[in-house]
Amino acid sequence: MSTENPSQGGFLSVVPDLLLALVISGIAIFTIQHFELNRYLKGNTNTVQLEEEAESICKFGFDMNAYFFNDLELKADQFLGDILYYEGVDFAKIAQLEKNSKDVYSVRKLKAGKNLTFVRPDSCAAPVSFIYEPDVFSYIVYDLKDSMQVSYVEKDVTTIVESASGEVETSLWNAMIENNLEPAMIDKMEDALASSVDFYHAKTGDQFKLIFERKYIDNKAVGVGKLLAANYKNSYGEHYSIHYKSGNYEGYFDLEGRATKRAFLKAPVKYSRISSRYNKNRLHPIKKRRIPHLGTDYAAAYGTPIHAVANGTIVTASYGRGNGKYIKIKHNKTYQTQYLHMQRFAKGMRKGVRVSQGQVIGYVGSTGLATGPHVCYRFWKNGKQVDPLRENFPPAKPMSKDELPDYMIKKDEMKYRLDAIPMNLDHKILARDENDLQS
Repeated sequence: MSTENPSQGGFLSVVPDLLLALVISGIAIFTIQHFELNRYLKGNTNTVQLEEEAESICKFGFDMNAYFFNDLELKADQFLGDILYYEGVDFAKIAQLEKNSKDVYSVRKLKAGKNLTFVRPDSCAAPVSFIYEPDVFSYIVYDLKDSMQVSYVEKDVTTIVESASGEVETSLWNAMIENNLEPAMIDKMEDALASSVDFYHAKTGDQFKLIFERKYIDNKAVGVGKLLAANYKNSYGEHYSIHYKSGNYEGYFDLEGRATKRAFLKAPVKYSRISSRYNKNRLHPIKKRRIPHLGTDYAAAYGTPIHAVANGTIVTASYGRGNGKYIKIKHNKTYQTQYLHMQRFAKGMRKGVRVSQGQVIGYVGSTGLATGPHVCYRFWKNGKQVDPLRENFPPAKPMSKDELPDYMIKKDEMKYRLDAIPMNLDHKILARDENDLQS
């Protein structure tokens, strides 16, 4: 007789069927989920591709995904007409392009050593346009299609307000270059502080701090803008200069609201050194006898610009056997200045011409009795030659009482920022532009 329990046998017989059903269901669910996931990923991949295509990168206004670019350097012995003809542009179109460019940027202005960028639908096709960049801030598009249109385009420039500082070890020039400051910024600092700081006698240990604008194109630094504030510390103390602009004033002012640019600049030549001082008992280097040297010699490279130290009128622009090419300027009833041994005069410099402070009047040379390139700077006071480095000129008058409160607000803010700059700071971004800095 069998002892098997019928109810147990029925349950065991059902278990394999249940397991099989569960496995089949799991496979089905996995397949559906996998299919849906693939479809989702595919859909999103297409979306990303479409978004990337929508955000196409442009160069000179042309979609880089749709055009091919190649550069050609202009050689001194090349003619643009020959280049374009080789590219498949006929002479009639070349003549039309030259005509159309006259009022925008003439093709005759294109210079050897610069690049032409040709734009093509593909690498083998004829160009539809070429681009010329006269400087870092702009470019010219010359259309080679039927219109032969010429367009001048200014690049988008971003202005960033930055700060920097440094200490003189060998020279002010080296200190600023080592702190990644462009030569143009040295010019600006001298303009801001030229009447209170003698940069030609910068000494080891002198310190400077600057707040300034730097220009960027496509995240690349391309130049400097305004110098907004400067501080220079030397053995004579601390000197501040703040740029201020309003309806009545524009320029650099000290902590009292007086213009930092005074009646006379410290020297007529930048980036120079004093090679011979005012000396009534000097041994003449050529004549070899004691002859008073009633000027101050500034040695500089040939062709270095010479600046008028103050506003005035040219009374002499001539040549003398000893003086070489020279200019003499009358500034007022009291003061006159003279600039000797010029290589040449600046354009338009002649007797009777009115010149302004800082204006270029000539270029350093060695004409006349000179052993090397320099300018002999002479200074008259009441008809008598004196040493300009020993003259104490009166300070400029402060701005009006009505304007002073507004200036003091800006001065206090900029002085606070200058004083907070640590020494030997390479550079630090302070704001996106001057308005952000003051907000």
